[in-house]
Amino acid sequence: MAELDRYIVGQADAKRAVAVAMRNRYRRERLPENVRREVAPKNILMIGPTGVGKTEIARRLATLAGAPFIKVEATKYTEVGYVGRDVESMVRDLAEAAVRMVSDERRADVQEAADEAAVERIVDVLHPETQTQQPQQTNPFAASLGSIFGNFNQPQAAATTQTATRTLPDDEAAQLRASAKADVERGFYDVRLIEIEVEEAAQLPIGMIGGGEPGAPGGDMGEMLGGLLPKKRVRKKVTVADARRVFQQQEAEKLIDMDAVKREALRRAGEHGIVFIDEIDKVAGREGARGPDVSREGVQRDILPIVEGSTVQTKHGPLSTDHVLFIAAGAFHVSKPSDLIPELQGRFPVRVELGSLTAADFEIILTQPENALIGQYKALLGADGVDLEVTPDAIAEIAQIATRVNEQTENIGARRLHTVLERVLDEIAFRAPEEGGSIVIDAAYVRTRLDAIAGNSDLSSYIL
Repeated sequence: MAELDRYIVGQADAKRAVAVAMRNRYRRERLPENVRREVAPKNILMIGPTGVGKTEIARRLATLAGAPFIKVEATKYTEVGYVGRDVESMVRDLAEAAVRMVSDERRADVQEAADEAAVERIVDVLHPETQTQQPQQTNPFAASLGSIFGNFNQPQAAATTQTATRTLPDDEAAQLRASAKADVERGFYDVRLIEIEVEEAAQLPIGMIGGGEPGAPGGDMGEMLGGLLPKKRVRKKVTVADARRVFQQQEAEKLIDMDAVKREALRRAGEHGIVFIDEIDKVAGREGARGPDVSREGVQRDILPIVEGSTVQTKHGPLSTDHVLFIAAGAFHVSKPSDLIPELQGRFPVRVELGSLTAADFEIILTQPENALIGQYKALLGADGVDLEVTPDAIAEIAQIATRVNEQTENIGARRLHTVLERVLDEIAFRAPEEGGSIVIDAAYVRTRLDAIAGNSDLSSYIL
């Protein structure tokens, strides 16, 4: 909870619930294998108005735990027969998020080796007389497919056996390469233009092949065949700095075992993944209830097997949701949690209510968290040489006005602070590049900018 307090103000009950859920995951890891399989996560239902921190709590929790995380809206799913996405796509999205996470970790591990190899390749371009070029190997099966699908880049598809030999003596070449490598590493050549070969994936000339949903079984036929077709090589002129980035990415891909990455990603998504289902109240409704949306209960019934635990086929392999933590959230202004179908209600045993934020909470949000809004605006204006100071009485005034507008119009929680602050600072932000200097904002300035708007409920509903 202490880590969440650094970013989120209040909502102790919700923080407590997610902290217990994370601790239970740790406890489960320490259980014997036969018991561990039977312990399922206790999914959480967050109830509260918009802008009070529901999404932020889930997102920060995943970041702190290093867990794969996705956020989806229940309203974009509909039952079969209506326009909308397949509910299983949330599991495929989780698998993609896990693969990206593990890939980034692996790239960080091999970054130093990849950068060293990238520098060597740049030196090869800058001083080709110092290198010994290796024979280029190509895939004969890919070359055959290239002839079938339009002979993509045939000159590159043909196997070559030519080998260029070094034109300088070995000791002289080694000395020149060492000097050039040092210059590249310290950025001496960063702005020089060089010509490099960049690989581009060959496009299939078949218009309708592989038109399914990304990640769905059978939906990646184009990607599968694209891996067999020869890569199209294009020569481009780029700066040495850009070439170094391109080469570093290519070398990192060579050093990473993607099969191992996928296995670890699927394991991590299945054991530690978090799926945040927002706007769950918008699909709350029973059969026979009034309303134009006849697919509400269908969406719930489609979500149910995913939350209960099922195995979904992704393009990286099967992913089981038995131990994925699901956090659902909704304002429940019109509906209530009991309007969900009983089976789905039973899959969210932990329910927490998040309260509306007060003026005191707004003052803390403006100043204390690590991503405090006042600090963000100071940093933004500081880039133009403006030293911004916001007095305590100005912060209190901003918090009071935001609270009053929330009460008089629609309660959008802490998001109201963004609209209020933008209104207070828009003139300063506009003049900052030309004027700079030190600017002090006090309560009188805030009232001057906002009183006429905040005091008029009709006007504030449009502007604030």
